[in-house]
Formats: sequence, C-alpha cells, structure tokens
Amino acid sequence: MELGIEGRVALVLGASRGLGRAIAAALGREGARVALSARSREGLEEVAAAVGGETAILPADTGDGDAITALAERTTAALGPVDILVLNTGGPPPGGALEAPSDAWRDAYASLVLAPLLLARACVPGMRERGWGRIVSVSSTSIREPIPGLALSNSNRMATAGLLQTLAREVAADGITVNTIATGRFGTERLAQLYGSMEAAEQQAVTDVPAGRLGLPEEYGDLVAFVCSDRAAYLTGTVIPLDGGLTRSS
Repeated sequence: MELGIEGRVALVLGASRGLGRAIAAALGREGARVALSARSREGLEEVAAAVGGETAILPADTGDGDAITALAERTTAALGPVDILVLNTGGPPPGGALEAPSDAWRDAYASLVLAPLLLARACVPGMRERGWGRIVSVSSTSIREPIPGLALSNSNRMATAGLLQTLAREVAADGITVNTIATGRFGTERLAQLYGSMEAAEQQAVTDVPAGRLGLPEEYGDLVAFVCSDRAAYLTGTVIPLDGGLTRSS
C-alpha cells in the first residue's frame, strides 16, 4: 500500500531502541526523512544506519524544556520542517501513588506532558501553513486501565492523552491529525525491566494477553506508519489500542 509519506520529515523521540527504533525504521522504509532523537547519542548511529535514507541524529533530553523547544528548529535545519511528530517519551520509575517524591512527579510531568506540549507548539504552526501534519503519541493502555505500581506513568499519560485529544479538535480542519496509541505489552527492554526478564514477561503474556504473546516492535512501527499516512487523513482524535486484546474497557 502506498502511504504517501515519501519525502516527509519525521521527528521520532526515543528512537535509540524499542518502539521508537521500530517506528523510525518503518517510516524510513516508506521514504520519510527521519530525525532520530533520544537522551544521548548512544545507539542512534546504529539506528540511522538501519533506517537508511536521509536521517539526522539529534540528541535531546525530554526533561529539558529548552532542549525540547529547540529540537524542532534543529530538525528543520538538518532535514526540513517537521511534518510527522512521534511523541515517544519513555516511562518514569515504577511505584505506588503515594511513594514517589515530589521531584519525581515534576520530572515525570516535564517528560510526559510538558515535552509533548512544547514540541506541538513548535511544530503545529508550520504544519498549519503547509496544510498537512501528523502527530502520534506512543502512550500506554494505562490511560484506559491504570496499571498497578505505575502511578507516575498512569497519571501523566492520562494528562497527555487529554491534551492531545483537545488539540486534535483544534487542528483537524488544518489537515493535521493527532492520535494516541494505547500500547500493550511489547518485547522491549522497558518491559523486561518491569518484569525482571524478557522470559518472565513472555510467560506472563501467555496468561494475560488474549493473543497469547507479546507484541513485536515491528508490528507497532507498521501501525504508526499507517496512522501517519495520507490514507489515514480522516483518523484523528482517537486512542487506538494495540495490545493483543489486553484492554477490557471500551
């Protein structure tokens, strides 16, 4: 299927590994020019080589508001104005609702809520001028069903989902779509850390996930590439579960 994003400029956060890497690869296969960002340069060169085509390596810490605000300008200087913005900001430390100190709450808010807001502010005006844009948030099923022991992630991801659904209505007439992926359990380093090992995560998925397995990062990348495509121009303001049937709420 021709997705119509060849030559589009995509900025992908958290691109050094896991789902971010898979998304960058999927967009690169469709001919997009991909700006790869993560907290450090480590791993990004390897991703750039795997993605191929025209790429840029732009390290930035999502907890640093100034660095995030400058990221759109750095992408424009390297590849051109941002057409596709993939908000993949990773997960904060686990813990219960009353366990995390105030500093941890502030850090989680800066990374999960404020960074997406700052990037949207920086990218949306240009998207509006060009009459085309795609914003995709890599979120979690926790925005539908809070996950025990992940209070920082649950709370802040819900806030971001509300922000982006509000934004979607404001920019829909400008040719810009804004969608959120409610991510289930995928075979990534983050999941292995939460369960103690990848083997433990895989075994638990057999019991918990109706599909009987973990998702593949490549499957995730393919969905995001479609959501960013011309074919998905009428899809906006949605929360799309990608979880093998794990989420029970509608």
